[in-house]
Amino acid sequence: MEANKKIVAAISAAVFQYIRAEEEALLEVPPEVEALPAQPVAMPSVWSLTGRQGMMNMRRLMQFRSIRKL
Repeated sequence: MEANKKIVAAISAAVFQYIRAEEEALLEVPPEVEALPAQPVAMPSVWSLTGRQGMMNMRRLMQFRSIRKL
């Protein structure tokens, strides 16, 4: 199937225009938006991690049927 030169030119022009519009949109970002400081990430407490790990260990033991009776 032979490509029609007009169709290929139209598709190329549309893609080029789209890329150009994206680049212009990125350049129009106000500097205040870029200057915002990153929000600190809250770390979970050590106690909650220890509790979850204990629950996972107990579940693993129950799945292996290591615990006969509690």
